[in-house]
Amino acid sequence: MPLVRAWAVGVVVLVVTEYVQMTLLYGNLVGPRGVGSFGAALALVHLPNLVCVMLATWAAARVHPAPWREIPARHAVAACAVPAAAQLLTVSLHWEHAGLPSPAMGMSTGVLLAGCALGLLLERWQEEARP
Repeated sequence: MPLVRAWAVGVVVLVVTEYVQMTLLYGNLVGPRGVGSFGAALALVHLPNLVCVMLATWAAARVHPAPWREIPARHAVAACAVPAAAQLLTVSLHWEHAGLPSPAMGMSTGVLLAGCALGLLLERWQEEARP
């Protein structure tokens, strides 16, 4: 049950942050033709995705309860499973655009790994800062 609660929080945070990203950034700045350069893709797609993954990982890690959070592997699964599952779902739905050798797949995998690492580090930092 502790994993389910962490995953539920992770899903809610990821859906809300991705929705905000899609409506504010994509709808207003990117448009239907997509981005034109690597810099634009980095600024308008990958960095906002990094923030979404980081926040979802952090939120899931924060609600993972104390007895189980002391087991590093279990805590990482509780925190990072939702972003990883979202990545797998996105790749499977858009395989023609994000196949294994594509640069988009490499960038999105890097964003996933960095976002999960930053989310776990943020949660650990908050845990250590607590008196």
